Amino acid sequence: MKKARLTEEQIIGILQEHEAGAKCADLCRKHGMSEGTFYAWKAKYSGMTVSEARRF
Repeated sequence: MKKARLTEEQIIGILQEHEAGAKCADLCRKHGMSEGTFYAWKAKYSGMTVSEARRF
């Protein structure tokens, strides 16, 4: 299995940037990912805090 490039903490940080008002396209360009990946992360990690993600 391929190792993830970003940790769960970093993913949650990116999603929090989006909630703060950053545009999806800008975040994807900044972090080098596709919009599909962003929306998959959003579906999986939306509303989570870092401590909740560590439990999984």
